[in-house]
Amino acid sequence: MYLIFETYMTSGKIEKLSASLEDYLEAIFNLLSGKTVARSKDIAETLGVTRASVTGALRNLAQKGLIHYKPYGYVTLTEQGNRLASRVARRHAVLHSFFSDILGLEEGISQEAACRAEHLLGPEIINRLTVFMEFVTRPDTEGKDVAAEFEAFCRDGGQDFQGNHTSGTAGKGYNDEHKIKR
Repeated sequence: MYLIFETYMTSGKIEKLSASLEDYLEAIFNLLSGKTVARSKDIAETLGVTRASVTGALRNLAQKGLIHYKPYGYVTLTEQGNRLASRVARRHAVLHSFFSDILGLEEGISQEAACRAEHLLGPEIINRLTVFMEFVTRPDTEGKDVAAEFEAFCRDGGQDFQGNHTSGTAGKGYNDEHKIKR
């Protein structure tokens, strides 16, 4: 397995951002939507980490030129930080939508899966998933809704990759075990 991290330019060389720092950038980006500044307290709450962890990450992001930050002050994204954060947030949104809207997984499971997968999948896969989601969510020329048909298939007795029935009619179904929305 390999990890795909966002890259950015600093002092004329390309550097990679760790998954953890991507999460901090994404949290700042999301907190800033509709606001002009983010606070370290809010970042800690969003990520479920200590304020000390946030301080260390913010110092690191500031050194990399991705945020504007002074201890006990507000946090804003630099232009480069905003570009990077928006790409990370887009990856997360595409994956969350795929897991939730296409596969029908519950919100919490979709959110957790998106958080994990966003650091593993590169732009080619994210772009292809986006196109695939557009394809399956639009009615075809005969009026079929592929996403709705998949949901019905899971609900009405299809089988998963292990040969288990997906409906609750044959013992414990895939929907119950894997929390697919009904």
